[in-house]
Amino acid sequence: MKPINDSLNQLVNKKEFKERLETLKKEVFSDRDVQLFLQEKRHELDEQMVERGLMKMYEFKGQSKRCEQCPSLLSCMNMVKGYQPRLIVDGRNIDIQYERCPRKIKEDERKEQESFIQCLYVPKEILQASMSDIEVEQGRFKAIKLVKDFVREYEPNKKMKALYLHGSFGVGKTYFLGAIANALAEKKVKSTIVYIPEFLRELKGSFQDQTFNEKIEYVKKIPVLMLDDIGAESVTSWMRDDVLGTILQFRMLENLPTFFTSNLNFEQLQHHLTYTQRGEQEELKAARLMERIKALAMPVEMTGENKRSK
Repeated sequence: MKPINDSLNQLVNKKEFKERLETLKKEVFSDRDVQLFLQEKRHELDEQMVERGLMKMYEFKGQSKRCEQCPSLLSCMNMVKGYQPRLIVDGRNIDIQYERCPRKIKEDERKEQESFIQCLYVPKEILQASMSDIEVEQGRFKAIKLVKDFVREYEPNKKMKALYLHGSFGVGKTYFLGAIANALAEKKVKSTIVYIPEFLRELKGSFQDQTFNEKIEYVKKIPVLMLDDIGAESVTSWMRDDVLGTILQFRMLENLPTFFTSNLNFEQLQHHLTYTQRGEQEELKAARLMERIKALAMPVEMTGENKRSK
């Protein structure tokens, strides 16, 4: 025979277990989302299924739904970060299915949108630019209208002129490029914003690591190219004719839209491109490049306050 103490311990343990089980049931069945599930699935469930599914429902209860208990995606409290639980009936069992939470969906959409935009040597905050945040001012009306028209009408392989946005420092030309890129990304259109002076400096060093052709080919063929701050670079025959000339010639022939920003208007830019660092005056070559720019984009002047000085 077993000692009396063992039998007493078993009775005590059994009693404690029952008490803990009842407490657990009260916790689980008092949960609003569990109640909604049981009510919704009442025709599919029986008492045994509910009993067997108690631990699954307890697991479900202790996690955040609809991001209610998580201050951010990074600090998500759930078992699988960014995924919220949903109770389901799987055969004769209650189970948990994990689905992306609202914050995870939003973050994934943001990353997908950013994947359509490549920024080369441009501040990352430009990726946050949007058309809705552009301040409507007297000196921007035409630019805003033409940008919206372009985004609305854009189709791959359609012959379209982009814009040559020019104006003084800080009027928001680069921000416009970011807003255009984001608006196009919403349509699943890839674009690249390139800060011209730094891009050309990078190309000079790329002969050594043999990536020159790769970089030129990428910029030539991207569906929508945005060249930021043309006219701020030091002019050499190589830069003007072999780099910019090659890129723009290809894009002109292939009907690939190309945006530009500059502090210079067309006349000033042609003068800038005429004189090289060596003091050479090459009017014909400068005019040839300008013809390609004019074929790709229409000039739009932007005026207004210097936003950087605020």
